[in-house]
Amino acid sequence: MTIKVVGAGFGRTGTLSLKVALERLGFDKCYHMLEVGQNEGHIEAWSGLSRGETVDWDELFTGYQASVDWPSCNYWKDQLEHFPQAKVILSRRDPERWYDSVMNTIYPSSAAGRHSKDPAIRSRVEMVFEVIWDGIFDGRMDEKEHVIGVYLAHNQRVIDSVPAERLLVFEAASGWAPLCEFLDCPVPDEDYPSTNTTAEFQQRIAAMREAAL
Repeated sequence: MTIKVVGAGFGRTGTLSLKVALERLGFDKCYHMLEVGQNEGHIEAWSGLSRGETVDWDELFTGYQASVDWPSCNYWKDQLEHFPQAKVILSRRDPERWYDSVMNTIYPSSAAGRHSKDPAIRSRVEMVFEVIWDGIFDGRMDEKEHVIGVYLAHNQRVIDSVPAERLLVFEAASGWAPLCEFLDCPVPDEDYPSTNTTAEFQQRIAAMREAAL
């Protein structure tokens, strides 16, 4: 098994819905931030990559055919070099809405996780800060213009670097059609997935906090 689809879009661009969609199309499994804590040694592997260490991509992605979301999207270029037949999907959304989503979901959740009594949660959160909040955004998440600038620059690098025939710039609102055409798959007879909205994320975190009391 090898990676056939590399997701280059940042988190909160519909990446969980894209994971579900890719798995529905047969690219099973699809790697996502949700997978990190479920695989032994992956937290350490991503932290090591952020410090310039190497990783065995075949071993890291054993059992996976696609990758989306953070932290893997940071290394889309490395994956493309290692899996030269893979196609790239750049998921994106309106920059202002993307920033608001990040600041209302995963960033405050990460900040709160640093104070968790669970060492496994703290370990994962420290990786997230090292690889994402500090590693990509220089710890300047409250500076909206800076964060959006980093987001837009990342997207443009992908567009400028990946051959057009191997790249799909995708927004979830477009639904199945462009995704299935790009991947040469039949269009499923069901709605495109819509999951992990800001409201759903906040409800899930609230439930987790209540359960921990």
